Amino acid sequence: MLENVDLKKKLSKSAYAKNMGALQEKLRGLQYAAKDAEVPVTICLEGWDTAGKGQIVKKLTERLDPRLFRVQPGSPPTALEKRYHFLWRYQTALPNDGEMVVFDHSWYGRVLVERCDKLSAKQEWKQAYEQINQFERWLADDGQVLLKFWLHISKVEQKKRFRTCLCDPMLKWKITKEYKRHHRQYDKWTAAVEETLAKTDSPHAPWTVVEATDIRWARVKVFQTLVEKVEEALAKRQAAPGGVSRSAVAQPLMQVLRADIKQQDAAVMGAVKAEAKRAEAVAKPKAEVVHA
Repeated sequence: MLENVDLKKKLSKSAYAKNMGALQEKLRGLQYAAKDAEVPVTICLEGWDTAGKGQIVKKLTERLDPRLFRVQPGSPPTALEKRYHFLWRYQTALPNDGEMVVFDHSWYGRVLVERCDKLSAKQEWKQAYEQINQFERWLADDGQVLLKFWLHISKVEQKKRFRTCLCDPMLKWKITKEYKRHHRQYDKWTAAVEETLAKTDSPHAPWTVVEATDIRWARVKVFQTLVEKVEEALAKRQAAPGGVSRSAVAQPLMQVLRADIKQQDAAVMGAVKAEAKRAEAVAKPKAEVVHA
């Protein structure tokens, strides 16, 4: 998949200036619409080191309402989190209805970092593909809008960015020993990424590969995808307001449904009691004859 990605895609400064501000404002408006419609949005930002994930987060936070938006940074699991299933700490960080959460590195760490750095046993990361698919299926069924991005750059471009950072005292700290090791293992990581994209891409949780050589192109593509998917979710929620039973819009429908279920249960219980009485009436004379 990755070998077919056109990493030469670029966006001019004028086209970027024309589109970026409009997309930010559009997404801001959709943020409030999602709040009113009680639509939760979960964004997974994955990609190569220095591919521009931080730049995407920066642009998202510029104009979005911080009361409805949260960034969940990637970090190693704590001692407490290691006691639970690896997905647990992500479940507890999911957005409430009407909110948006960005995972800067997500549950895909199990099949990427933990796999490539040998932090998990082979059996564990191999089992994780199906566990992730089931988790994302549950999120989709629960009414979540789930977007997954892989920011892609070449090994040559990554090395160029490393050098740029190392020459800048303000950015030098970013290039850690871990980053350098991952760069040397680029081919090994590519195989892991390819397998991850192939095994966890689905209609309800598709991957969007972002050509990130040009950061302007990458930003606009991410925002365009976000706007498109949130608009689709809002249209779906408007067409079927009762699709997610816990939503306020669905409450009148759920009250009617619960009343119907209660009435049906009462009818069934009435029939059961009536049948029990008939059986008792039939059995009583027989018992009297035997006694006589």
